[in-house]
Amino acid sequence: MTGEPGSRQTRSGLVHSLIDRFGHLVRELSKFATVGGIAFFIDFALFNYLTSLHEVEQLTAKTIATVIAATFAFLGNRFWTWRHRKRSNPAREYALFFFFNAVGLGIAVACLAVSRYGLGSIWPQIFQTRLADNIASFVVGTGLGTLFRFWSYRRFVFVDAGTPTVAEVNRDRRA
Repeated sequence: MTGEPGSRQTRSGLVHSLIDRFGHLVRELSKFATVGGIAFFIDFALFNYLTSLHEVEQLTAKTIATVIAATFAFLGNRFWTWRHRKRSNPAREYALFFFFNAVGLGIAVACLAVSRYGLGSIWPQIFQTRLADNIASFVVGTGLGTLFRFWSYRRFVFVDAGTPTVAEVNRDRRA
């Protein structure tokens, strides 16, 4: 570190430079993961509560649980993970959030379909099992979907102050 009075303190070394450069991203990612983990628990618990104790039909219960969990995730990400980001129209943010959630869900379903029906048609004893379904859906699919959601929320939903929105980019192109 430099020790001159009034000068900006800098750290030397590879680890310190990586922390200085990517520390904000690690903090955002950890907050995002915390909010997502809680939302997953809300979805799981509410679905099981509705189907077992209240005998709500499974698809209805899953829809209710998912909407409530996604709303929690939206609020957690808006007011905690990316609270330092510029706010835009809340309805726009919420609509984009649900759109990108649907794309993330599609990624998980696609991973399951590739495993179960693509690879499963070649090796059914391996890829058409409950274990393979869970790995494809919850490990690979949720993992890839989560990476996509993090990127898309950060880029399109909770826009950084210096990042133009799609409408601003289109307006600039017409000028």
